[in-house]
Amino acid sequence: MSWVVSLAVLSALIFFHELGHYMAARLMGVYVETFSIGFGSKVASFKKWGTEWKISMIPLGGYVKMKGQDDSDPSKKSFDPDSYNVKTPLQKIFILLAGPAANFILAFILYFLIALGGPNILSPVIGNVVKDSPAYIAGLESNDTIRSINGTEITTWKEMAHIISESKGPLQLEIERNGFLEYKTLTPKITQTTNMYNEEVHKKMIGIGSAGVTHKLDLTLGNTLSYATEQTVFASTVIFTGVKKLLFGEVPAQELGGVISIVKLTSDATDAGWMAVLFFAALISVNLGVLNLLPIPALDGGHIMFNLYEMIARRAPSEAIIIKLTIAGWVILFSLMGLGLYNDINRLMN
Repeated sequence: MSWVVSLAVLSALIFFHELGHYMAARLMGVYVETFSIGFGSKVASFKKWGTEWKISMIPLGGYVKMKGQDDSDPSKKSFDPDSYNVKTPLQKIFILLAGPAANFILAFILYFLIALGGPNILSPVIGNVVKDSPAYIAGLESNDTIRSINGTEITTWKEMAHIISESKGPLQLEIERNGFLEYKTLTPKITQTTNMYNEEVHKKMIGIGSAGVTHKLDLTLGNTLSYATEQTVFASTVIFTGVKKLLFGEVPAQELGGVISIVKLTSDATDAGWMAVLFFAALISVNLGVLNLLPIPALDGGHIMFNLYEMIARRAPSEAIIIKLTIAGWVILFSLMGLGLYNDINRLMN
């Protein structure tokens, strides 16, 4: 059942992406011939508002086919008034950006729903204490709860970690142990660790791990909007940075995941509850938005690149160049998909 939910979530995210393109195209007066979820042979379809809406066999993406636009053959063009080709570069960019924008908007809505439901967040409760670390020497123990640092109230593990990493000099910790308050003084130590991109970094730490205790965030309406905005921006930044690091070789290629990883993560989230499903759906939605903005021909970012060139040079790229770059784009795209699939299979086998 969880795998069915995973595919349904992925299809829904693709639907919203393509819906963004569809609505922007109709707003610009472009006729949309086909709206497809998936690729390959048609499984089911119906016609509405002059567009064929269909579900295809391979649920690994989707597309909106506008009149005069055909990525499989860029030489096929139409110059009718309702064709994509007769629109200005700015209008085309608006249509192209609408897909990724829909994913970012959807992510914001999902994070907003998560905030309304009271998201769980790590409490500042200590689990393990590393031997001979500043925390160990100061006498911190498992199940201690950190209440304040240098007079600043602490409510989450994230707040605590941020204060420690940005600290200068000794810290005075107020801790709760067995219902009693105690005070400890320690100085963080620069320690080698790994970040979320699996890179080795050095940061100030005190040598403690989380006990895994969580509590619900009780947010006001204003805080709910702030939470949704912050999470959307944070997820976008993390994914943009991850893609950059991957392209520049700062992160190993084996870290790249494919559709199997996406389905498996969402499947695992389903087992953890609907709040987890919403969280991963929001993250994957941002991921789709970011990846589609990459300047790779055959993706939205590649088409935006062509239109920006036309705006700057005041002439469209030659048809031969567009065809060659589009073919190169498909090669890059399928190579990345193949690498992601290879890594996914390796992870499953291990």
